[in-house]
Amino acid sequence: MNHQGTKRLETQRLILRPFVIEDAQAMYSNWANDPEVTKYLTWPTHPSEEVSAMVTADWVKGYEKPDYYQWAIVPKELNEPIGSIAVVKPIDEKVQAAEIGYCIGRRWWHQGIMTEALARVTDYLFDEVGVRRVEARHDTRNPHSGAVMQKCGMKYEGTHRQADWNNQGVCDAAYYALLKDER
Repeated sequence: MNHQGTKRLETQRLILRPFVIEDAQAMYSNWANDPEVTKYLTWPTHPSEEVSAMVTADWVKGYEKPDYYQWAIVPKELNEPIGSIAVVKPIDEKVQAAEIGYCIGRRWWHQGIMTEALARVTDYLFDEVGVRRVEARHDTRNPHSGAVMQKCGMKYEGTHRQADWNNQGVCDAAYYALLKDER
C-alpha cells in the first residue's frame, strides 16, 4: 500500500479536498442539520453548528495520519462543501480493500455529483494508494445510494439481512464492490 492521505482531487465540476475548521458552518447548513440527509446514516443529525465544528475539528486532526481519507465535496462554482466522502474503516492491508461512505446535501441530490465524487475517489484509491478492492454498502430502503454505486461500476454482492444499524434502527445492508482489474 502506498498511503498518501487525503490529497486534493479534481473532477470536471468538483474539488475534493481536506476539510478545514472553517467548513463547519457549511457542513451544518448544507447537510448535517437535515434529518432527510442523515436518515440512513450511522451518525445523528447535528443539532447545532457547534456539533459540526467538533466533527470538523476531529476530521482535521485525522489528516495527520497518512492512511486517513476524508474529503469535502466542493462544487467549483459554489466554493463551499456540500457533502463528504471518506474511507469509513481502516483500509484492510492484507486484502487491500477500502470501504467508502458518503453523503450530500439534499439540494444536490439527483445531479450526478456523488457519482462523480465516488468515481474520482475510487480511481485515486486504485491508482495512487494501491487498493485492489473498493466496497460500499447501503440500507436497502435507500436505493438511490445503491444507484450511485452501480453507476460507478460497482457490482452487487448480496444483502446481509438485519446486519447493520443506522438512524432507522437495525437494517438490511446491500453490499457492492469494484475490483481494480474490473475497470
